[in-house]
Amino acid sequence: MQFVSLGFLIFLPFAAIVNFIIPRKFRYIWLLVISAAFYISIDVKAAAVMAGTVVITYFAALLIEKASSGADQPASKKSAIILALAVTIEVAAMLVFRSGKILGAIGISFYMLKSIGYLVDVYRGDEKAEHNPLMLALFVSFFPQVISGPIERAGNMLPQFAYPVTVDFDRMRDGFLQILWGYFLKLVIADRLAIYVGSVYNAPENCPGTIVAIATVLYSFEIYCDFAGYSSIAIGVAKILGIDVMKNFDSPYMAKSVAEFWRRWHISLSTWLKDYVYIPLGGNRKGTFRKYLNIIIVFIVSGIWHGSALTFLIWGLLHALYQVFGYITMPVRDKIVELLKIDREGLSHRTIKTILTFFFVNLAWVFFRASSLEHAVVIIKKSFEFTPWVFTDQSLLGYGFTQGDFKITMISLILLIAMDILNFKDIEIRDKILSQSIWYRWIIMIGAILAILIFGIWGAGYNASSFIYQQF
Repeated sequence: MQFVSLGFLIFLPFAAIVNFIIPRKFRYIWLLVISAAFYISIDVKAAAVMAGTVVITYFAALLIEKASSGADQPASKKSAIILALAVTIEVAAMLVFRSGKILGAIGISFYMLKSIGYLVDVYRGDEKAEHNPLMLALFVSFFPQVISGPIERAGNMLPQFAYPVTVDFDRMRDGFLQILWGYFLKLVIADRLAIYVGSVYNAPENCPGTIVAIATVLYSFEIYCDFAGYSSIAIGVAKILGIDVMKNFDSPYMAKSVAEFWRRWHISLSTWLKDYVYIPLGGNRKGTFRKYLNIIIVFIVSGIWHGSALTFLIWGLLHALYQVFGYITMPVRDKIVELLKIDREGLSHRTIKTILTFFFVNLAWVFFRASSLEHAVVIIKKSFEFTPWVFTDQSLLGYGFTQGDFKITMISLILLIAMDILNFKDIEIRDKILSQSIWYRWIIMIGAILAILIFGIWGAGYNASSFIYQQF
């Protein structure tokens, strides 16, 4: 059972109704039951791996707390050894089960980071060890997040599981709208773009250069809509169940620098790496060289977390080098801005920075998507072969796209960009919709459902089982 499946559309209302009826103090048990059922329905062996993670995390946290002077006191040497051993076991399990697509790797990178973060928090004394094994199991396995995050913290989730909020009609409507937007991103945009990108990337050497460049740009939107779509569904589902999950995307392609991009893209991973890797390494507190080295280490870790292939490592290194280069050249750029009297807040300056940032991020995505380093090099070389006639000789069509697909894609991307611009300006569309009269709300929601059903990529032969980030 996956988010994009008929089974899930039956499962969710049942889960929400029972959750609403059950007394609040027992809801965490129900949430654990449905989380286990959800994950087991995907893969029993994967569920066994998760159960092992829960056991290790639960007992390791108790031992760390016992070995320390107290939950709010500095950790002892013994607790450090326990932490190191538990983290080593969990990281090794993640690498082993994920290598070669071994069964049991579904979502493992996400719930392992949750577990490791929890253990570190207990070790630091930031959190007390959870003595209720069912509560800890729910934190690790909460089904909206288990496949592709967001990667939450125990300090946010455990109190909500213990004292869930009352689920009212307004909360359900808000969650439902968020779910609809997620399905639109996934089914209408991401899965349609996947057809075109896959067709071009399967044989880039046989395609005109501009077509390859267009496919590369479209992949940037494909992975965004696929992952942000999952996150939106996950946040909406959790909201309907009375749980607030952190925002995972914040108009990332509106960023004016790569550093800002990472503050807006996969926010839960970015903040996790900052709190549990970058800052413990010394952050920017130990000099400029160490700061740059720490950035490189963080993005090497990020690349390895995404996959064992060399392409993922290069993807991570590129993002690190972008940021280091930006910091090194900042004095020169500041001087140029001062000499030329450039208004940094001016629309033209901000637009140029946004376009340049997107270009560099888009270039890095080639390595993320390519099947090998050689494949990535071919795609990049072809992308710089300018073939302008593709815009006039119908070459844009084909590659799995009809003229109708092309029109739907363009309209959908315009809508996506418009929504991101509004979000960037702190205008929340869901709030605007919910503030309208009941007739307008129903017209919008029914229209959204019809758009997904009519224009979504699904039906016979369509495999709705995988989001891009599910493999990590």
